Amino acid sequence: MKTFLKKIKRNLLAQTEESVNNFQKISYSQSGEDLIVKYIFDNLGITKPSYLDVGAHHPFYISNTALFYQNGSVGINIEPDPTLFKAFIRERKKDQNLNIGISNKEDVLDFFIISSPTLNTFSKEEAHNYQKEGDYKIERIEKIKVKTLSNVLNEFCKGIFPQFLSIDAEGVDEVIIKEIDFEKNFPLVICLETISFSTTGNGIKNVELINYITSKGYLAYADTYINTIFVKKDQWQK
Repeated sequence: MKTFLKKIKRNLLAQTEESVNNFQKISYSQSGEDLIVKYIFDNLGITKPSYLDVGAHHPFYISNTALFYQNGSVGINIEPDPTLFKAFIRERKKDQNLNIGISNKEDVLDFFIISSPTLNTFSKEEAHNYQKEGDYKIERIEKIKVKTLSNVLNEFCKGIFPQFLSIDAEGVDEVIIKEIDFEKNFPLVICLETISFSTTGNGIKNVELINYITSKGYLAYADTYINTIFVKKDQWQK
């Protein structure tokens, strides 16, 4: 009888563990942003959203698009750092991977490689602030080609904006956002870093940029302190 009860107990524990594992959700983002974005697209009936990841950094580590790639989506990854870019060639072969930056004109610009690669930037001001305000240094400056958002869309997306836009482009996020023609060609969902850090380490939200995006017909659906996630209001409220 004891053997029989032990067998039942083992089976129940195994079933419970299996149930728990089935409810586990994998996230690659810094603060679960990809799961929030997935929830939005699931509710919009879009299972494999296309994406444009500006400042992609790494194929999986703190990536807002890796989850979608693993679920069968494809898109464009833009990573200006030549060293970081190599991993995208290896790991995201189904995507379009571009070793460029985004700006408001075609050019070749100085790209500041910081000792913490997540802080790499085209902004000279931001790069020097990192040196002054934190335990960081500029390791080198690379000359990197930049394209306009519209030219990237025309060349790689037949002019159509991908459904999901993720931006983490230290110091130039606002330049990129203001290049979007929100009347004619725009993403359904945007995930954007909306915080900067002072010398004290206190986060300062870019309220002006948040308000600009909401004025273009977006709902600020969620905020993870570091990033704000926006969804096109008329699509969400159908």
